[in-house]
Amino acid sequence: MANTEPLPFHLCLAGPTASGKTAAALAIAKVVPCEIISVDSALVYRDMDIGTAKPSATERASVTHHLIDIRDPLHAYSAADFVRDASSLIRAIASRRRLPLLVGGTMLYFKALQDGMDDMPSANAALRAEIEQQAQQMGWAALHAELSQVDPSTAARLAPADSQRIQRALEVYRLTGRPLSALQARNHAAPPPQSDASSNSAQALLSLEPADRSWLHARIAERLDGMWARGFLEEVRALRDRGDLHPDLPSMRCVGYRQAWEALDGKMPQTELRQRSIYATRQLAKRQLTWLRSMVRRSVIACDAPGVLEEVLAQVDRALEHQRAHISPPVHRSP
Repeated sequence: MANTEPLPFHLCLAGPTASGKTAAALAIAKVVPCEIISVDSALVYRDMDIGTAKPSATERASVTHHLIDIRDPLHAYSAADFVRDASSLIRAIASRRRLPLLVGGTMLYFKALQDGMDDMPSANAALRAEIEQQAQQMGWAALHAELSQVDPSTAARLAPADSQRIQRALEVYRLTGRPLSALQARNHAAPPPQSDASSNSAQALLSLEPADRSWLHARIAERLDGMWARGFLEEVRALRDRGDLHPDLPSMRCVGYRQAWEALDGKMPQTELRQRSIYATRQLAKRQLTWLRSMVRRSVIACDAPGVLEEVLAQVDRALEHQRAHISPPVHRSP
């Protein structure tokens, strides 16, 4: 039976890809006794290290990390899985008198933890296969156009190539006769049982966002070049050579992995791989920033400003001071 008690206080650190979340989290860990909970739909997968910018062994040894390397790439990990696992970890970490520090860029996970999971129909294998067959015949852009007719709100926030979410939205509509957006609105009308609905004391959200988008674009390109130099294409080739994985799995749909797989399959020239990967990562960052701007209670920190780590620590101090009365037992910054 699910624990419906309010969650203990936890600090969230979010931001788009390449915004410096890992460095900021490690800076926090040096001065606040904490454990890090990864909020990243790609870091859960084993053997996907380079392309996910997974924290190094040294970084993970310096502070306890959770929800990294917990799934084989063959097996999906859902937002519901995350809410269950993160809620349990938040309670366990708080019981050890440490601060649960949630760090990542999968905004759906943050939102699901904050707002609760929607009461949605379970996946229907036969219907999913039917939608997949239609996509093969018509293309995902055509199915996105179909979705825009029955659920314009959901279609507006999805890219025409976002096959996984388009499929789910059409599946929900065909199973229930109601748009996904309407079901989400209904379920979000009431506060989730695991949150403190009477106040926002259970959570503080710090958001790393660039004032200059070109700074983030340069960071994305630099990071991708570093990945290629460290053998990212060989990492994808090893996953592909396993024989049991395919490009439609959620793990292989991760940005970078999808493009590399297509290049290895000969569906795009490898000379185009870098530019297409940069473009896809920029689009991911754009979606992440759009999600963040919808989270009105966040505290924004300019990740491209001088002294960003000092500002992060100052914001942490303010969050802990403001929430001190709601933390039991209290967590203090080290002198």
